[in-house]
Amino acid sequence: MRTSPVLLLHICSGTIGCLSGFIAVFLRKGSRRHGAVGKVFVISMLSLAITGASLALIKSQVTNVLGGTLTFYLVSTGWITVRRKTGELSTFDWFALLLAVAVGVVEIIFGMEAALSQTGMKYGYPPAPYFIFGVVALLAAAGDVRMLTRGSISGSPRLTRHLWRMCFALFIASASIFLARPQLFPAILKTTGVLALLTFLPLILMMFWLIRVRFAKPYRQKISSRVPVAAMPLARRSEYGGT
Repeated sequence: MRTSPVLLLHICSGTIGCLSGFIAVFLRKGSRRHGAVGKVFVISMLSLAITGASLALIKSQVTNVLGGTLTFYLVSTGWITVRRKTGELSTFDWFALLLAVAVGVVEIIFGMEAALSQTGMKYGYPPAPYFIFGVVALLAAAGDVRMLTRGSISGSPRLTRHLWRMCFALFIASASIFLARPQLFPAILKTTGVLALLTFLPLILMMFWLIRVRFAKPYRQKISSRVPVAAMPLARRSEYGGT
């Protein structure tokens, strides 16, 4: 049986996305290695989202179209948050807001329809996934509104926005592989709980980093600075691990 190029690209993107995501989340934030691996993660995850949504659209899998769209939104907004200058906003942010609201509203509606249906399902899924992803999308949209009304985002909120969006996108990818397709892995990984751990590890790591960013002031100052270590005065380089 011949595998379509789009499906092959989707599988490769998901594999690279998960591997690079787990590596990036363990690397020192703000380091060059984190930035390099992060670029691989962003490219592979955007490819995963686009190919996944395209395949789902062809097969009329509405839920997967929504999942791919949400993943694309989270990765793109999380990436652009730390790539551009503080205070810089664009038309992209308004488009992203509308996209998040649309996905969130549709997910909530599908969740209600699933809850009220005789089978308790909608497109083969129970209400819980719809409500979870719907709430996530609407919370992200609320963050967009806050950023747009203030005209900028900086400091700890900026780091928080980047971290949780990237980690939740990684969770979507890991759940799509380890939770939705356990038949691809040896039985021992299922019985020992390894697949469950790999599925929810992004959320655990997300909570760890959010707490650290929130309460470790020196750490926030290190990451929020975009000045290269080599360009700092010698007296400050030691604070960033530079020489």
